[in-house]
Amino acid sequence: MRTYEDSYRHKGLRMQLVKILKDKGITDERVLSAIQHIPRHYFMDSAFDKIAYEDRAFPIAEGQTISQPYTVAYQTQLLEVKPYEKVLEIGTGSGYQAIVLGEMQAQVYTIERQKKLFDEHRKFVLRSKYPNIKYFYGDGFEGLPTFAPFDKVIVTAAAPYIPPKLVQQLKTGGKMVIPVGEGHVQRMLRLTKQADGSATQEIFENFSFVPMLEGRNN
Repeated sequence: MRTYEDSYRHKGLRMQLVKILKDKGITDERVLSAIQHIPRHYFMDSAFDKIAYEDRAFPIAEGQTISQPYTVAYQTQLLEVKPYEKVLEIGTGSGYQAIVLGEMQAQVYTIERQKKLFDEHRKFVLRSKYPNIKYFYGDGFEGLPTFAPFDKVIVTAAAPYIPPKLVQQLKTGGKMVIPVGEGHVQRMLRLTKQADGSATQEIFENFSFVPMLEGRNN
């Protein structure tokens, strides 16, 4: 049975990580505070404990990754999350991004298509600390129409196109942050939904994500 410890050393490493993120241009203090408070090493195999606070992605189960902290901070900063906003996350993965949003007091609805990852979250040590995060097993392209509309949508996998159902589930004035593109590199987009149902686009930096796939994987 794994034991979880968040030592002074871990906290010191998180402070160093926050400094790296600031140096890379992350300015949102609420994002930085969330990353400083969350023990990222809990989300990984204990073999990664000593390197958990390096600014890079690491493998998790089912061929997925826990995203690079800079990527998490960048997407979260673009999302402009305010406390108590309803946020739909597509791709729970390790759960780290959802918990960053939860730490920022968002009401998070997160979908995972990999049954194994979804089931592993049921026993995750930090889960009970964030009752404001709700976990769903499903197809991210479908979103969660039952719980719509959402203030914000964040997609944490490379979408081959902008899923129309996710735009539909945004409130007017709501924002979606999504990496779009096939191949190894995607362009980060921020969409803002207009009153007529269309969405304006802003284009940001290039990133590399695992692909967003349709359907559920048992």
